[in-house]
Amino acid sequence: MASVNPFDLSDSEEEAERRPNERVDTERSPSDGAPGPPPGNPLSPPADAEPPTLLLSSNRTSPSGEGISVSVAATSAMAGSAEARVSVDVIAAQLLRDQYILTALEFHTELLEAGRELPRLRDYFSNPGNFERQSGTPPAKDQVLGPGGPLNRAGSISTLDSLDFARYSDDGNRESDERVAVLEFELRKAKETIQALRANLTQAAESEVASQERKNFKSSPEIQEPIRQLEKRALNFLVNEYLLKNEYKLSSITFSDENDDQDFELWDDVGLNIPKPPDLLHLYRNCGTPLPSPRDTVDVSVGVNFGDLPGNCIPQDPPKKPDLLQQQQTEVVQELEYQISLLNNEKQSLAEQIKKLQSEIQTLKRTVSSPPPATLDLGSQNTSNPSSNTTTSSTAPLSVPPTDNGQYLDIRGVSEPETELHPPSTKNTSHPHPQSHNKLKSRPPVKFDQPNRKLSPAFLQALLSFCRMCSDSRLGAEVSRIADSEESVMLMLGRCLPHIVPNVLLAKREELIPLILCTACLHPEPKERDQLLHILFNLIKRPDDEQRQMILTGCVAFARHVGPTRVEAELLPQCWEQINHKYPERRLLVAEACGALAPYLPKEIRSSLVLSMLQQMLTEDKADMVREAVVKSLGIIMGYIDDPDKYSQGFELMLLSLGDPSERVVSAVHQVFIPAFAAWTTELGTLHTALIPSLLARIEKLLMQGEHGLDEHKLHVFLSALQSLIPPLFAVVLQNAPFTSRAKLDGDTPAIEVTRFPRPASPLQDVATLIGSREMLGALLLLYDHQLELEGTTGWDSLLWVVNQLLPQLIDIVSRINVTSSTCVHEFSRFFWRFCRTFGKIFTNTKVKPQFQEILRLSEENVDVSAGNDILTKATVPIYATGVLTCYNQEEDRKLLVGFLEDVMTTLSLSHAPLDSLKASFVELGANPVYHELLLTVLWYGVVHTSALVRCTAARMFELVLRGMSEALVDRRAAPALITLCSGPEFSVRISTIPAFGTIMETVTQKELLERVKMQLASFLEDPQYQDQHSLHMEIIRTFGRVGPNAEPRFRDEFVLPHLHKLALANNSQAVESKRIDIATQLFEAYSALSCCFISEEVMVNHFLPGLRCLRADMEQLSPEHEVILSSMIKECEIKVENRGMADAQGSMSIASSLVGEDAKTKFLSKMGQLTTSGAMLANVFQRKK
Repeated sequence: MASVNPFDLSDSEEEAERRPNERVDTERSPSDGAPGPPPGNPLSPPADAEPPTLLLSSNRTSPSGEGISVSVAATSAMAGSAEARVSVDVIAAQLLRDQYILTALEFHTELLEAGRELPRLRDYFSNPGNFERQSGTPPAKDQVLGPGGPLNRAGSISTLDSLDFARYSDDGNRESDERVAVLEFELRKAKETIQALRANLTQAAESEVASQERKNFKSSPEIQEPIRQLEKRALNFLVNEYLLKNEYKLSSITFSDENDDQDFELWDDVGLNIPKPPDLLHLYRNCGTPLPSPRDTVDVSVGVNFGDLPGNCIPQDPPKKPDLLQQQQTEVVQELEYQISLLNNEKQSLAEQIKKLQSEIQTLKRTVSSPPPATLDLGSQNTSNPSSNTTTSSTAPLSVPPTDNGQYLDIRGVSEPETELHPPSTKNTSHPHPQSHNKLKSRPPVKFDQPNRKLSPAFLQALLSFCRMCSDSRLGAEVSRIADSEESVMLMLGRCLPHIVPNVLLAKREELIPLILCTACLHPEPKERDQLLHILFNLIKRPDDEQRQMILTGCVAFARHVGPTRVEAELLPQCWEQINHKYPERRLLVAEACGALAPYLPKEIRSSLVLSMLQQMLTEDKADMVREAVVKSLGIIMGYIDDPDKYSQGFELMLLSLGDPSERVVSAVHQVFIPAFAAWTTELGTLHTALIPSLLARIEKLLMQGEHGLDEHKLHVFLSALQSLIPPLFAVVLQNAPFTSRAKLDGDTPAIEVTRFPRPASPLQDVATLIGSREMLGALLLLYDHQLELEGTTGWDSLLWVVNQLLPQLIDIVSRINVTSSTCVHEFSRFFWRFCRTFGKIFTNTKVKPQFQEILRLSEENVDVSAGNDILTKATVPIYATGVLTCYNQEEDRKLLVGFLEDVMTTLSLSHAPLDSLKASFVELGANPVYHELLLTVLWYGVVHTSALVRCTAARMFELVLRGMSEALVDRRAAPALITLCSGPEFSVRISTIPAFGTIMETVTQKELLERVKMQLASFLEDPQYQDQHSLHMEIIRTFGRVGPNAEPRFRDEFVLPHLHKLALANNSQAVESKRIDIATQLFEAYSALSCCFISEEVMVNHFLPGLRCLRADMEQLSPEHEVILSSMIKECEIKVENRGMADAQGSMSIASSLVGEDAKTKFLSKMGQLTTSGAMLANVFQRKK
């Protein structure tokens, strides 16, 4: 017979018992079990009994040293004779009895991982006493060790994880940890003892009243039963809690002092094993009704007839030992009880699903089809005829228990008011008197005023997404469902009260919202409804974001249920009352409510009262978050308004909000308000006839007024508004194109490239949202490109307006801005970039570029400033280069940009024109590392140009592009180009390279490159041919003053300061006064900048101070006011040098303290000595002098 491995079978008989039901439980753990086996444990098999089953297929050595081998044949015979399987508890007992501790631990771990904890093993391994090390002499060889013989103590009070056998196996006894383990074990035992004593005390407190006393108390209620100690401590705790909650803090302190033997912050200190009762207020309110005691529980047991169980659940032959039978019965009962609980839970969940589905079915039926007139008549007949009604109800089968009956209006997942399904002529009357259930079920649905608008559903849904409602949580779902009948109100109370009672004391007041809303909807008295809505808006003192969303969700559900008339009469007054509340969170709730309720208000109120409220809050509120919410709500109002007379008010609101000082408010304007306002003007047909021309006119007026100083902030406001109008303008062009009617949605439409449009600031600026869908936009784009490329623009009025009116006006504005204003150039560059990217590459190449090229004719005549032809010196050049030519990055586009910059550089250089436009182009492009290679290509063209003027311009442009350029690129391309320019014969070109070399010294850290630059600059200073080059000396001094503070300290100390000293010394002997004063002025600026740097004492003495003295000698004759400043600088430097010497002598005194130490001390003591009183004038000493 082959050997039998018991682990090939199921792990325990519990699994076998579960097989008939095909359910495996991994979470249950028995709560009862026997403790660890003592020597005489009856559950352990006797020593002379045969092993009941095979435990292990390998030999184990017991602690006594005897090897135990298990007979496979004997075990197989036993398994064959008795097919009954042995309990896991018997296996555990066998392992513990024979001291297979490691095997028992592994067995216990596997049972834990399977979710079936065995009480015997749990209690054994959780008791550190089983593993105490025996003190004294070691046991004899033939002495059988106890359970804790060869094992160390646990290191903590954790049960199983503390038995780290691998840790203690070879590392010795760890005697230092034993004391800690003993103390932890004693602490745990002490806590268990306290809990047991507390339980006994509770039980004794419940039963200590004698029967005679109870009889006396029942017969004579006026006789007061004497208070017990535990009752006194419990009442003291509740009284102190009441005093604290009601602001009687002094009384609470006194009360605590009088009961100093009690801890009023911890209920457990009372000494009862019961949960804390409700507070005194609840006890007082419920004194007439008995409170449910947490101890009123009933133990229910389940009896099982083992004859009815399947055969594989228990052995067929009765076991020989009664303890095994008892264990099996206990396990079977526990398994069946658990299965019963699982089935009950499943039953409850299915019942809840049935209720939910029935409610949704009724809601859908009521939404899709309104009841015909016959139904209304039938309802009235049934009401008036009780006999027929009774007959009908008796014959109808009532197989479904009472549920919500579908009497709910659910706003979850709905983005439009339900009135779109019905003709707009029907309106809700919402009479406040009570209605019968039949009338409630058959009343017509609520109607709302629909604006005469043509917004796409996608745009409207994206617009309403800013209402900030929440219905995807449990409470949000409850808030969004409003009952229609008294029965449903009771059902909602039943659902909500279990959440309210435990939470309302912990400031979870949002749980009250569904109750308040349902009552406000169905209450017949207007005064009570107004009071309830007032409570709703004042429910929370400072509602946070989540609480405001809940209140808004409830307001929207209320509005959908009661209709526009009651919303205007009941909800809006609550908003108006809170408009000037002192807490910004409450004003924020009002601002958000105005937007959320906009779809459910009468259109006259929507465009008058609500608009005025929001306008007032926008102009008066000081909180940024409130004004941000106001702007978003204004955007939603603009999505529903249909009064053309309100256009001018909307335009002024747009300009007002754009000028807000808060960035978050301006961001909300671009994300919500402008797209919604543009959608309205699109329907009015005034987007390109009124809105955009108005902004352009304001920009032109700003440019005319700003001849002596342009208000760049206002220009940014207007231009950013224009930029946000680009997507709506392109949508108008597509929707009014000749091919719009031919656009069809089919599966062959290619997907839109991800980079086709610039990233929108919000979903409302997405062209796909404006059009309606990405599929429709893709179809229109195909026809748009085909029309531009092949068929032309004839009859395309909207596109012709863009080409013939908008573009020329924009180009004219660009030519009038200040080219030296990097902010203006950047703003217009970004505008044209987004404009060209939105309208597409074909439009840019065929419509935009030709208009720029027409006015930017690259010839020397176009830069004749005296003749007025100076277009190449204006901002048109950098905006065309950086805003139009960089829109697309293909090879032909890059070639066009390189050629344009080369031509501009050549033309401006040969015409001796200002280089501001070229510099602005290089600065704007140089900010993006992508264009560094391209700019170096342009500059190399200038380096090798035959004209010295062009080479000189190229040298000056290097200074602008070197900042931010990688050192590898500087070393590989920029530095060789500069050295090439220095090798030319023209001094002007060499001088032009000095600022670029200075920038390299300021930004580069590569030593080899720095040495090359240093050698080049040294040749300029030391070569005799440059001794009389006044302009070269001026440029070098200017460059040293600019880059010296940021350059490497060694370069500054060894190169910059010594050469400045030489230049200052040489300037003393300069015969030409104009040159002398020029050099002296530049030296003064350079020394002023370098004086802020840390300079070593040696350099200070040898170069810095001598250079300053030489410069002072010049300034004494040329500029006396500068001489005073220089004298002060020299004196300060001399003091620094002296103090450094003193600090070196003393060892550790800092330079700062040595400069001010003695002087400040003397002044302070003298000031203190002048005080006549000790306290009155002491504060005046530390006041800053005016």
